[in-house]
Amino acid sequence: MKSIVIKQPNELVIEEREVPQPKSGEVRVKVKLAGICGSDSHIYRGHNPFAKYPRVIGHEFFGVIDAVGEDVEQSRIGERVSVDPVISCGHCYPCLVGRPNVCTSLIVLGVHRDGGFSQYAIVPSKNAYVIPDEISDEFAVMIEPFTIAANATDHLKPTENDIVLIYGAGPMGLTSVQALKGVYNVKEVIVVDRIEERLNMAKNNGADRVINNTSLSLKDELDKLNIKPTVIIDAACHPSILQEAITIASPAARILIMGFSNESCQITQQGITSKELSIFSSRLNANKFPVVIDWIKKKLIDPQKLITHKFDYIQVIQAIETFEKDQKLCCKVLLTII
Repeated sequence: MKSIVIKQPNELVIEEREVPQPKSGEVRVKVKLAGICGSDSHIYRGHNPFAKYPRVIGHEFFGVIDAVGEDVEQSRIGERVSVDPVISCGHCYPCLVGRPNVCTSLIVLGVHRDGGFSQYAIVPSKNAYVIPDEISDEFAVMIEPFTIAANATDHLKPTENDIVLIYGAGPMGLTSVQALKGVYNVKEVIVVDRIEERLNMAKNNGADRVINNTSLSLKDELDKLNIKPTVIIDAACHPSILQEAITIASPAARILIMGFSNESCQITQQGITSKELSIFSSRLNANKFPVVIDWIKKKLIDPQKLITHKFDYIQVIQAIETFEKDQKLCCKVLLTII
């Protein structure tokens, strides 16, 4: 089989490997489609602190089960499945309280263990979610990105009365827009970014208002509009954002951070306690695949609005470079594996 392997930072090869065999509790997925995420680019460029090399990247993928290990029903062969990349132990404290995404021995497919940029992938049976016939292959491969929004909104508990401000109109920000408007019927969603084309994408995905903060003070702009956000999502992931979010937030607001920056971030405690703000973080997803599958079945979200490019897997370097460089027109890039 052919596998896309990062041998070391900035060295990507398409390697011939033996077709793997599933062990007990595992299934083998013949991969059809995979999505490119920022973390794949970060592993390729050597900027992901969790990855070990060599690594088959890819944690957003969809395919068909073609073999099963012991203790897995033979009837699963032939199932169309989308794969949850989060593998957890099930018995540590985070797992026991419903947070397997931060399991103390967390394994993420495509990061800690070989992922889905391969013609075949071995995954735990419980991580392979059956896709109903009415959901297309392209929508199925988009389930994982939307689980990021599902996890974030589960923390935030949005209501119809909320005014939400989202920093960043990339994939994480746009999936959040769709969830907030389509699932939670939030009154107003505002998206802030510095790329006009991405702000247009935000409008297309349901944002009520967009703000280009390239050359203006966001606080001054919101003050002029008499807006105090009750929910703020940092999907731009820059360490300077948190203090600004604290400053502009409404009293009793909720702030959620999606970023992984290791740079220092200075904040003023008084701004948090004086408004009694709640600050959350969100990583990956905690059993949110069934949630997103239900959203798609009910047509509450439209993954097609995020898909901008498709490449064959042999064009993977071009695909990653398009994702990295074309910030104006590129959102989600899909790889056709079969």
